[in-house]
Amino acid sequence: MTGSLDAVHQPATAPARTRRVWPAVVADVLSVLVFTVVGTINHATSGDLAHVALVGLPFLVALALGWLVVRAWRAPARPWPTGVAVWGTTVVVGLALRPLFVGGLAPSFAVVTAAFLAATLLGWRAVASLVARRAA
Repeated sequence: MTGSLDAVHQPATAPARTRRVWPAVVADVLSVLVFTVVGTINHATSGDLAHVALVGLPFLVALALGWLVVRAWRAPARPWPTGVAVWGTTVVVGLALRPLFVGGLAPSFAVVTAAFLAATLLGWRAVASLVARRAA
């Protein structure tokens, strides 16, 4: 990788790193929240905030764990390995925790979860990398 993409993925000063990390955190959290809201709407389940939070909580916990395990703040917009590791952890741990929060886990739900979160968690990173490459 060259040019400004390297600058996006290399260590930076604390203020620069903070400016670079927060948009990634927001994009990842929004990805999980959209997944949760769309799922609750599509399945005509309770749309109240408490229910949406309960459905989304296992995946938000898993997302945070993924960020910690991979230390995503070091290169938050990098699709590989950061995005793939965050996505994989969010899916696997989120699905493992889900029965503890809301019960049940259908195989079709696991497939939809993996696909939707891949499209969003990896998708925004792919777009960000493409934009950074074109800017370079």
